[in-house]
Amino acid sequence: MDLVWPATAWALWAATLLSAFKVSSRDDSVEAVEAPAPVVEHLRGLRAQDVFHTALFELGAHDWVTIEGDRVTPAPPQPDPLLPYERWVLERVTARIADAPSAPMIALMPDGADLEREFVPLVRECAIELGLARRRWPTMIVPVLLACALVVPWYITVSYAGLSWPGMIATMVSFVAGVGLLMGGRGFLLTSAGREVAAPGIAPANPQQEWIFTGSGWQGVEVEPAGPSAEGPSRREVAGHVVKRWAEAESDSCHYYIALHDGSSEKATAFMVDQGLYEDVLPGDSVRLLVRPRSGTVVRLLAHDRHW
Repeated sequence: MDLVWPATAWALWAATLLSAFKVSSRDDSVEAVEAPAPVVEHLRGLRAQDVFHTALFELGAHDWVTIEGDRVTPAPPQPDPLLPYERWVLERVTARIADAPSAPMIALMPDGADLEREFVPLVRECAIELGLARRRWPTMIVPVLLACALVVPWYITVSYAGLSWPGMIATMVSFVAGVGLLMGGRGFLLTSAGREVAAPGIAPANPQQEWIFTGSGWQGVEVEPAGPSAEGPSRREVAGHVVKRWAEAESDSCHYYIALHDGSSEKATAFMVDQGLYEDVLPGDSVRLLVRPRSGTVVRLLAHDRHW
């Protein structure tokens, strides 16, 4: 079976695809700007629920709502203009509170589907307007043309190979690649300024109450350091959700920390980690760690799950 022509056709299509991605990856140099906290969290890959939660507290900081403990109370309209995603959050919160004087924060979280379909695109558009992100291609013409071009290598392969395994593989690859290009559309890429803003930054530990989403609702916990302890085993395993991470600069060095919560305790425990682990995990991740209780440092990451 002569598969020279099918292989050539697939190689040409792959080269075209790589060229299109390479050209679209060119990034104009833009200075980093001061971005709203919800935009930064979205660029860092946090969940939509966490970004919504931050946007709600942002509204509270600008007196659009009043937040006391775990309850939210509507406030009189303010003269400051709202960003589109802030307006979306305020409208949803106001609708859920309705005529009640206040409502618990746990009752104000929209469905995940609504957040992904309506809220997240508004946050992305804000990032694009600030120059922190961009669409891979201005229109859908390029991904559509790339998907249509799959017909050529697929047809040549099927013509030469028929229903044998090369033809079946070509059909499957064409279907998956075509659907991926059309579903992915124009894509969403961080610019150089966006990557700078989204990079893990230096932030002090917050010893006060930290609001976290445990999977069953929002609750406030206090972050406390682990150890030091003179008793007990030299190493032990701990597991939970990462609820906070921060870095502290000291003279010419930098120390990295993550706070872990088990889902039921009133406090989250902070552990010192290396830079690699600090950059790998995000708030909301479920992890299992091997730690030294006496020093409060993490020895090894045993398990890591970003889907919870």
